[in-house]
Amino acid sequence: MTMLTSSTALGAGGVGVVADKSAAEGKHFHPKGKMPSQFTVELQNAQRQSLPFDDERDFEEQKRGFIAAPDYTQIMAEAGHVAWDMGSYEWLLQGKDFDSIHPSLQRQAILNMNYGLYEVLPDRIYQVRGYDLANISFIKSDTGWIVFDPLTAKETAAAALKFINEQLGERPVVAVVYSHSHADHFGGVRGVVEEADVRSGKVKVIAPVGFMNHAVAENIYAGNAMNRRLFFQYGVLLPRSPYGHVDQSIGKNTAAGNLGLIEPNVIIKDDFEELTVDGVKMVFQNTPGTEAPAEMNTYFPDMKAFWAAENITGTIHHIYTLRGALVRDALEWSKQINEALYHFGQDAEVMFASHSWPRWGNDRIQEVMRAQRDTYANLNNGVLFLANQGVTINQIHNIYKVPESLQKQWSARSYHGSVEHNSRAVINRYLGYWDGNPTTLIPLSPEDSAPLYVEMMGGAEKILAKGKELHDQGQYKLAQEILNKLVYAEPNNEAAKDLLADVFEQIGYQQESPSVRNSFLAAAYELRSGIPQGTSPKSSGPDMIRAMTTELWLDFLGVRTDSRKAEGMAFAINLVTPDNGEKFVVEMSNGTLTNIRDQQAENPNLTVTINRADLEPVMMGAATFDDQIASGKAKLEGDRNVYEQLKSTLVQFELGFEMMPGTGGYNVQRLVNPFQQPEPADTAGG
Repeated sequence: MTMLTSSTALGAGGVGVVADKSAAEGKHFHPKGKMPSQFTVELQNAQRQSLPFDDERDFEEQKRGFIAAPDYTQIMAEAGHVAWDMGSYEWLLQGKDFDSIHPSLQRQAILNMNYGLYEVLPDRIYQVRGYDLANISFIKSDTGWIVFDPLTAKETAAAALKFINEQLGERPVVAVVYSHSHADHFGGVRGVVEEADVRSGKVKVIAPVGFMNHAVAENIYAGNAMNRRLFFQYGVLLPRSPYGHVDQSIGKNTAAGNLGLIEPNVIIKDDFEELTVDGVKMVFQNTPGTEAPAEMNTYFPDMKAFWAAENITGTIHHIYTLRGALVRDALEWSKQINEALYHFGQDAEVMFASHSWPRWGNDRIQEVMRAQRDTYANLNNGVLFLANQGVTINQIHNIYKVPESLQKQWSARSYHGSVEHNSRAVINRYLGYWDGNPTTLIPLSPEDSAPLYVEMMGGAEKILAKGKELHDQGQYKLAQEILNKLVYAEPNNEAAKDLLADVFEQIGYQQESPSVRNSFLAAAYELRSGIPQGTSPKSSGPDMIRAMTTELWLDFLGVRTDSRKAEGMAFAINLVTPDNGEKFVVEMSNGTLTNIRDQQAENPNLTVTINRADLEPVMMGAATFDDQIASGKAKLEGDRNVYEQLKSTLVQFELGFEMMPGTGGYNVQRLVNPFQQPEPADTAGG
């Protein structure tokens, strides 16, 4: 790989990311940044001594089957920015131990430096790795390629298809399989197939039952908050540096190109379902309620090859993803791995997945499947074992431990998830967020309680002095406890924010999970520099908006309704979309906007008639509702004032709200269509 000379690229979600020029020299990217403390160095050295670094099978498997790497490290987006930049992580390959990175995480980050074309099964199965957060897999069929999980972006998927065809010979894509409903597994589909070929049936697009609903619905209702929280979990504003972003556990990062979606024309509905496509026999296993609400594994019986989707990768995954999503079911996840183990794992000779690297040999495959099965099961059972003895959600992460035998297996390490936040998630799933103490049932907001704490502790100077003392002793979690109170009480206290940032930074350096590491380091970055201003190019296209149901769009209008502005309003609107035969009643009452499908009010205040095809440009921001009315594409019958009232209540959410106090939340003034659907949240990486 060639080291990049440019200082800035565009990363996940199209947000500006600094590719730090001095990363290879071990220099901190921030003028206020600190080196690892002696306590952090001692902790990292202890990890180097205690973890099984002599087990190097993952590195052997990671290299196996390598065919070629491209002569480029960047892939450009159609919009002109950098969609993908593998070269920005090249400093990881210089053979140096970085004390600012947990040794286990550094190992994972190096393993994820796979880049190029790899053979999984001779003359049958191939992967292009290192072109996006996920792998794109190619199954050689009788006449072409069957593509599994075409990445996040059109540009990276197209580059991967072009590269494999250059290396192995031109073959058409005859089918695409979406393993599940997260964006890094379908977003690049337009880079490998044409929609017209899918609609005609020439190309099959295969997906699990519920795929379309979950691909869109999971990231709509809280999408703005999820995207803002993604800045912390994925560290999308952190420079790629030993002191910043090093990895995303299941891959390096997320590509920032055009995210598309072509509706599947083959749906796998049964628990186990067999299908032969262009001479390739596949047995699909639906695994709902695991890593995604709609997901499926695939077995190739004629090849003895098992595709594990994102259910079994090189890490223990999120039960609760920090960007925000419904808490997952660790027990069900374990059970579905067990189903795969007994249905396919007894015979499989190769196991490959949408992330990480393959495993070969039946003994090795069963070892990894059992390790992950048992880790998810123990997470569920072990946490509930403690919860049933009174351990609460605010204690569990300090008490629950993964069994020692699993801790010694690399495939059972928690990179994408973390033992700490996953254990809390299990209690939250079964018992909710309350710990049973009435004090925490209706607590004060931190900005309201913090001034009292500061007063009782003797003021800012005493807190800063004690915080510095605790920091210098390596008591970082105690230090954050009191400094966080001070920052909430005095959000403009720069000394307090700087010291809290120093504390966060050391905690971040010590984390094995990049999701947790990134969250601490991103918070430190914003405490020091504030939230970077401005907006960035959008990374997704119109497909996700077009795929929304009208009901989902109306539901989100309800979320965007400001109840204070709507106070006293009362009206009913009949909405009719003749081209698809839908009809709704949209009602405003008690400051709340609701809708019901397949109904019409007998005496509506207003009836709006518009074809769904003409509503979509409004949803995407390509036209306003007023434009469609003026052109005759939308017809209003009744009280026009009701339409104006509804418009006046709708708020467009902005991404610049504060996550940490005193970091300068901002609003970007935009001229927007009140009925425009904001871009959905990024679900890449689960």
